[in-house]
Amino acid sequence: MLQCTAFSELPEMGARVALMGLADGPGQASEAPDLDEFLLCELGEHDDGTEHAAQLWSSSAPAGRDLWMFWTDADGRRTFRFTELLPCPAVIHRLSVKEGDACVLYDRHPAAHSWDVTDPLADLMAERIREEVRRDRDGGGELGAQA
Repeated sequence: MLQCTAFSELPEMGARVALMGLADGPGQASEAPDLDEFLLCELGEHDDGTEHAAQLWSSSAPAGRDLWMFWTDADGRRTFRFTELLPCPAVIHRLSVKEGDACVLYDRHPAAHSWDVTDPLADLMAERIREEVRRDRDGGGELGAQA
């Protein structure tokens, strides 16, 4: 399933207030993470009745809550809200029973788990970076050819 392509400008003041209100959050304003100016919906493609969602803060404590921003676009207006949610408990085990990939979305999220959501642009960028690293490592890159 492809990733939703919706994005939103981050309402920074609302995000900072939500971060400072977290029980196990950064605490002091100086400890707050750098926030992106724009957020991309992290869910797979979904219908217009489902809110878009992007994670702002992930708790490091076991069974901690993460801070998510949800937004909708209706009647030419964008509305948003911030909510603390438990992480999705789903884990996929591919080749190992002991190790697996956890879903990075929130508990009871709609549609597919994160491992089933693909972002073709991110995949293309990652492949290009891998190719450049291979060329540089094998001496075929611009720097290697000039040396």
